Amino acid sequence: MLDDTFRPVTLRPDDRHNRALLDQVYPAQWVNPKPADRYDLVVVGAGTAGLVVAAGAAGLGLGLRVALVERQWMGGDCLNVGCIPSKCLIRSSRVAAEMRDAARFGLHAPETIAVDFAAVMERMRAIRADISPHDSTDRFTELGVDVFLGRGRFEVDDRVTVTDDRGECSTLRYKKAVIATGARATRPTIPGLEAAGYLTNETVFALTDRPARLLVIGGGPIGCELAQAFQRLGSQVTLIHRGQHLLDREDPDAAAILQAQFQREGMTLMLATEPTRVETTPAGKVVYFDRDGVEEGITVDAILIGVGRTPNTEGLNLEAVGVAYDRHGVTVNDYLQTTNPKIYAAGDICLDWKFTHAADAAARIVIQNTLFAPFGQFRTKISRLTMPWVTFTDPEVAHVGLSEPEARSRGIAYETIVVPFDRVDRAITDGETSGLLKVIHRQGRDTILGATLVSRHAGEMIGELTSAIVNNIGLGQLASVIHPYPTQADCIKKAADAYKKTKLTKTTRQLLRLLNGFS
Repeated sequence: MLDDTFRPVTLRPDDRHNRALLDQVYPAQWVNPKPADRYDLVVVGAGTAGLVVAAGAAGLGLGLRVALVERQWMGGDCLNVGCIPSKCLIRSSRVAAEMRDAARFGLHAPETIAVDFAAVMERMRAIRADISPHDSTDRFTELGVDVFLGRGRFEVDDRVTVTDDRGECSTLRYKKAVIATGARATRPTIPGLEAAGYLTNETVFALTDRPARLLVIGGGPIGCELAQAFQRLGSQVTLIHRGQHLLDREDPDAAAILQAQFQREGMTLMLATEPTRVETTPAGKVVYFDRDGVEEGITVDAILIGVGRTPNTEGLNLEAVGVAYDRHGVTVNDYLQTTNPKIYAAGDICLDWKFTHAADAAARIVIQNTLFAPFGQFRTKISRLTMPWVTFTDPEVAHVGLSEPEARSRGIAYETIVVPFDRVDRAITDGETSGLLKVIHRQGRDTILGATLVSRHAGEMIGELTSAIVNNIGLGQLASVIHPYPTQADCIKKAADAYKKTKLTKTTRQLLRLLNGFS
């Protein structure tokens, strides 16, 4: 359970970059403003969802009074312990991997790749600090938002109280409120794990020394991204995952490509495996697991947990205001309204999509539904969103729309087009043929139901397919779109052309011959 005691925020290591970050996202001398008599909107939580709601509402120029409450640091996970720091590590690790692979491109690779892990981590901290002004207390104050740092707690009627690290309390009255407190890394209950100690995405970026032997528990996006990054940066990584393949939500063919890449890079994969206990020994942390009924163990220097997210509902006193919640988070309807009509939620606290861009999209819905939907008119629904996502491994795995199992479970008749990347000229020249595009479309029609991309640039390419689904652009129309050559995005053109060829029936060919005869 999350410790409900409020404490000043600290970051390790205590260097100039982290001090610069804290100056932006949690200034040591910050004094909460005097509350307004009543706020149009009080937002609890200053991660992506909360920031977008607050900035969007205050930035309309309508004179709306908006308060933003944050107990830890502005910017939430994305800036501080998520998207930004992880992508910094991934970028450094990609350089190391390309250096090792240089001979394949006719270059002389050095015998040893000397990874300066401390410098890699310092680069990450510097970039994080450079980006932080965008999410800072100063920026949001300039936007007209009243920023309150401290523990927010809902009280009866229409009030949120905020207790800062000095013990001073502010009472914020609201017309509408938004819960955007996000989620944290799930702590599994494995005997001996707490005593042995472990890392999560919330602590791993504080490292300055590289663990020689790293065990990653969990083969979801966080586990896969960090496992590959540390392997490339010089750790010997073992990844344990309870599922039959990595990335349970992804197409098995896509997961197979990633698994093969991990193994080529020297990572040890243990699928359909769960740890049973942990012991601390002079040789290191020994993690035990069952394999075919026999207990085995592996000795490592550090354990990284990546087994999911737990919503931050503790300490909010939601019962007092009639907001229902469970272990999955706050309960919302299709309009992101909680069981209290005056209180909405957005982001990881209520969505199955635990992505920054999902939180951003949900926040925009909340702005519309809280402020500009009188008498329930003009409201928008979360179910109308078409949500792409990307796992930023190398190659990346991107997805949008329905998967084949989802289409089958809904009783939708579909067909599948697969374009392997060894048929994409640019992928061949780049030496990146371990990839694919899989498009699912309605049987006999060109309507795109979903797509999966595995490619170094999958995250950059999935937007075209997302736009096609959102705007009801079928494969037939995509076939008429000119794609620059040679690009890896040409795979989309190839998939569209493959659909067009299915229209060349015997009757169609006879008609074409007839037309040709008169031409």
